[in-house]
Amino acid sequence: MSKQVAIFLSGGGSNMRALVTSMSNDHPARPALVLSNRADAGGIAWAAGQGIATEVVDHRPFGPDRAAFETEIAARLMPYDIDIICLAGFMRVLTAGFVTQWQGRMINIHPSLLPRYRGLHTHARALAAGEREAGCTVHEVTTELDDGPILGQARVKVLPDDTPDSLAARVLAQEHLLYPAVLRRFAAGDRTPLYLP
Repeated sequence: MSKQVAIFLSGGGSNMRALVTSMSNDHPARPALVLSNRADAGGIAWAAGQGIATEVVDHRPFGPDRAAFETEIAARLMPYDIDIICLAGFMRVLTAGFVTQWQGRMINIHPSLLPRYRGLHTHARALAAGEREAGCTVHEVTTELDDGPILGQARVKVLPDDTPDSLAARVLAQEHLLYPAVLRRFAAGDRTPLYLP
């Protein structure tokens, strides 16, 4: 029986699209839900157009009460029998209470070669540090930000004339390859790290 996947996003959802497109034929998972904290997220409209269920939980009415926001997310997930959550550009930090409930069943993609450059502005930080290589990492989500077990990485060379935007574009192309490949393995129970050249 296929695993039911929920994909969380806050924006256009290019990684979500790559994941959804990959989940066909003999894939061990199916996209059951796309959830966003923003009603205007481009990924929500695209998912709805593909016939995938969507939910929007705006974080703003909850103010600083992140637990209440996450309680509403959990309520929206319940009808879909979700097995796996994929974070794909979801720009809200989840609390330990929510993460713990999904431990071992929630994965994320981060645009750096973890453990380097956790958090934001990864490409600018990599360039400022003079890195010769950058990339992306898929990891299990734990209570520490960008710190869970690594499930896969893809690398790109840093070019002499790179800007944060040009580097981000090349890393994003690798994200679209890596995340679907890792999800396929993860949904089948294989947590061996995958390293793309």
